[in-house]
Amino acid sequence: MGFKDKAEEIGGKIKETVGTATDNKDLEREGEAQQTEAKVKGAADDVKEGFSDAKDRLS
Repeated sequence: MGFKDKAEEIGGKIKETVGTATDNKDLEREGEAQQTEAKVKGAADDVKEGFSDAKDRLS
């Protein structure tokens, strides 16, 4: 997971926490969704990197 994805995940966690603390369910759900999106993007980047590494080894 890259720095940008990790920062996005942390931002989502902050939103979720603030939403929970203020009983703002919309903000809480938005934060959860932001975290999930960041994790998926990070995983996709890891897969791309893995394929790139495998391709380089085969060359």
